[in-house]
Amino acid sequence: MPFDDFHSVPTPNSSQGSPALQEYKKDFKASCPNLKPSASTMGKSLLMSLIILSCYLTVMDIVQCRTCHLQFPGEKCHLGRGVCTASQDEACVVGRIFKRDGTPWLMFMDCLRNCANVMKVRWGVYLVNFICCRGSDLCNEKMM
Repeated sequence: MPFDDFHSVPTPNSSQGSPALQEYKKDFKASCPNLKPSASTMGKSLLMSLIILSCYLTVMDIVQCRTCHLQFPGEKCHLGRGVCTASQDEACVVGRIFKRDGTPWLMFMDCLRNCANVMKVRWGVYLVNFICCRGSDLCNEKMM
């Protein structure tokens, strides 16, 4: 069938709809006689929906964190440079690993679940610091 013939196929009157749709509308109106949406109630419900949505987004506190999986002191990121999005139970983290004498060995940045600030945790012959933040986007980058 040519394209033009496709558009000339007769369709039911769009204002009336199918008989099944008409029956549904009739049953719906009978079961909900007091439901008569007006412009003011629709406007109020839209306004309420927007207020709830803005509150939800405010509570979420979406934070973007810098990622770098491997960075040596005084150098640029060697591996994994990018951005991650911290979920509600995550924070941005900067991890620093030091040799026992306090000399910096390497650093990393990422999103970390249940993040906690810890200082000088022993890890073999190294000491590890974790510093967490959620104050602003890329806050862990500012702590480098």
